[in-house]
Amino acid sequence: MYVLITYDVNTEDSAGKRRLRKVAKACVNYGHRVQNSVFECELSEANLCILINELKSIINSSSDSIRIYHLNKNETRRVESIGVETAINFDTAMVV
Repeated sequence: MYVLITYDVNTEDSAGKRRLRKVAKACVNYGHRVQNSVFECELSEANLCILINELKSIINSSSDSIRIYHLNKNETRRVESIGVETAINFDTAMVV
């Protein structure tokens, strides 16, 4: 399975900077960096579950955000979010 992992870790304190390094290190173990906070990974279902559990144990779910985009051609649009939800849902009505 091919996934794109993006993350945003709050680095206002030293603990956040440590979490950022740990998240990047975990992602490097499973894929390759294409931008500062973006990794492309070719994973089995089991390895994806292991990585997700590892990332969940690292981040602060009230201030950090991880998004995993599943890019398999036989799947419909599928995005997993861990931590703070920052995306806008374009499937619902928007009032400005």
